[in-house]
Amino acid sequence: MHDVIIVGGGASGLACALTLASAKGRSWDWAENRSYLVFDVGDSDLNKAYLRNVPGVMPISGKELLDAIQKQIDDWGGVDILKEKVVEIRKEEDHYKVITEKGEYEAKYVVLACGFKSFDIKGLELELVENPKSPKPGRVMIKHRDYEVMPNLFVAGTLAGLSSHFTSCAGSGVEVAIEILSRMAGKRIVIHDVPQD
Repeated sequence: MHDVIIVGGGASGLACALTLASAKGRSWDWAENRSYLVFDVGDSDLNKAYLRNVPGVMPISGKELLDAIQKQIDDWGGVDILKEKVVEIRKEEDHYKVITEKGEYEAKYVVLACGFKSFDIKGLELELVENPKSPKPGRVMIKHRDYEVMPNLFVAGTLAGLSSHFTSCAGSGVEVAIEILSRMAGKRIVIHDVPQD
């Protein structure tokens, strides 16, 4: 059983994973020994991008940026990234079962961050509509309220109806992670980076 499963390893999925992992080591007992899992089949549009307008980031290829974020995640630890395609998600009593082409996994929280080109994961009754912020027709989003689709099932990035800019998508992944961490803590929290002593 994992604490959180994230479906998608692009801007929003990796930003969510990084924020979740970075809650460790802050004297919060509830944040230690958590288990996070990301499923990524490597099809993020960032792999084809070159970014020159990300605040504070010098020009970089999207592939290099994804690799850098994965390195940050690895430095925190506690996050496994598997190259498996999710085919079905089932709501159980108090958790979700995530089924890939290779196996079955369980988590209390699930984050859908798998892009807006299509959504073909079976098992959940979700309301798909056209993404109103996409410059291309036929892009989808999942209807939600403050990123939550149903209890403990969240959506982030373009699949949440955002534009496809890196900062928009990454920010939504952080927002979702903060909401999940707040629920784990039983109070509102924010993850800030502070100087180490």
